[in-house]
Amino acid sequence: MRFFAPFKIAARALRRNKMRSLLTMLGVIIGVGSVIASVSITTGATKQVEDKVASLGQNVVTVFSGSFSGGGMRGGWGSAPTLTVEDSRAIKNEVANVVAVSPEIRDRSQILANGLNWNTQILGESPDYPQIRDWDLASGAMFTEGDVRSLAKVAVVGKTVVDQLYVNDDPIGQTLIVRNIPFKIVGVLEAKGFNLFGQDQDDVVIIPYTSHMRRLSKRTFVNSIMVQAAGKDTINQVQEDINALLRDRHKSPEPDFTVRSQLELMQMMTSTSKTMSVLLGAIASVSLIVGGIGIMNIMLVSVTERTREIGIRMAVGARGRDILIQFLIEAVTLSAVGGILGILLGMAAAWTTSHFTGWPTLTPFAWIGIACVSSALIGIVSGFYPAWKASRLDPIEALRYE
Repeated sequence: MRFFAPFKIAARALRRNKMRSLLTMLGVIIGVGSVIASVSITTGATKQVEDKVASLGQNVVTVFSGSFSGGGMRGGWGSAPTLTVEDSRAIKNEVANVVAVSPEIRDRSQILANGLNWNTQILGESPDYPQIRDWDLASGAMFTEGDVRSLAKVAVVGKTVVDQLYVNDDPIGQTLIVRNIPFKIVGVLEAKGFNLFGQDQDDVVIIPYTSHMRRLSKRTFVNSIMVQAAGKDTINQVQEDINALLRDRHKSPEPDFTVRSQLELMQMMTSTSKTMSVLLGAIASVSLIVGGIGIMNIMLVSVTERTREIGIRMAVGARGRDILIQFLIEAVTLSAVGGILGILLGMAAAWTTSHFTGWPTLTPFAWIGIACVSSALIGIVSGFYPAWKASRLDPIEALRYE
C-alpha cells in the first residue's frame, strides 16, 4: 500500500488544479506532437522516394556514354558516342556478380495504329530489360534472344500506348507502325506510373536493340548500358569492376563514360528529405525544451504553494526522500500524459495532412517509443530541482509558512 501512496497524493494534487495541469502539459503536447507529425511526413516522403527509385529496377548499375575531352572541347553524359554493344557483352561475360545486361538505345518517334497516331519513346533493349527493371508483363511475352539476333520486327508496349492506340482492343498480335516499319506487338507491360523525374514510364515502345540500331536509327553505338548486380551488397564492387573493364577497353586518357549505381541515386534523392527531417525535428525539439521549462516553473510554484503541507507531512514522519519522490512523480505524470496526448495529436496531424494534401505519411513505431522516453526524461529533469528543493525544506520553517 505504501508503494502506491505517493502516486495517489500526486494524482490528488494534480486534480486540485486541473486547468493549471493542462496548461503545463500543453508545451509537452505541442512539442511531442510536432516531432511525431514532422517525422511522419518526412518519413513518408522518404519512403515514397525510395519506392520510386525501386521502380527503376533492382540492384541496377547504369553506364552512360559521354564524358569526353579533346582538342580543347569537353562534354558530359551523352555528349559523345562512346559505348558499343561489344562493351555490354564484355560486361556480361567478364564482370563477376552480373546477372543481366541490356544495351539501351533511346529515341522518340511518331507511331501509327488503328488509324491513330501517338508520339512516344522508342527503346532498343535486350530480353533482360524487364528483369533489370523489375517490370512484369500484363499480357503476352518479352521478345527473345533469337529475335535480337534476327533483327525481328517485334515490340513490347506500355500501358499508355495501349490506352492511346488500342482503346477497348487487345493489342497482342496487332501491328504498330514505327517510321514506316511494321512491328508486331508480342507483349504489354504492367502499369508503372511516373518516375522520379516526372516522366510517364508507361509511355514506351520496346524493341530489340539490334532492330533499333539497324532498322530505325542506323546507329553503331548505344546511349547507355543497364546492368543488374547479383545483390545490393555487390553493387559497389560491380561498379568498380565495370569502371576498370571499360577503362582498359577504351584506352582513353580520361574516362569517356560514367558509371552510376542505384544506391547513389537513392542517397541523392533521399538526402533532401533526411535534411528536412533533421531540421523539423530540431525545431520541434525546441518546443519540448520549452515544455520542460514550463513544468519546472509550475512545480516550483507548487512547492511554494504547498510549503505548509510539506511541513506537516515531514512533521508526522515523512522523510526528505518521500517528498522528493512525490514531486518527481507529479512532474513525470505531467510530462508522460502530455507525451501520450502529443503522440495522438501528432498522428492525427499527420493523417489530416495526408488526407487533405495527398502527401504520404508514415509514423515509425521507434519514434513513438522515443517520444515516450523523451517526455518521461523531460519530467525527471525538469522536476528534479523543484522536488529536491521541496525535500530540503526545514519542517519548522515550513510549518510557520503562511
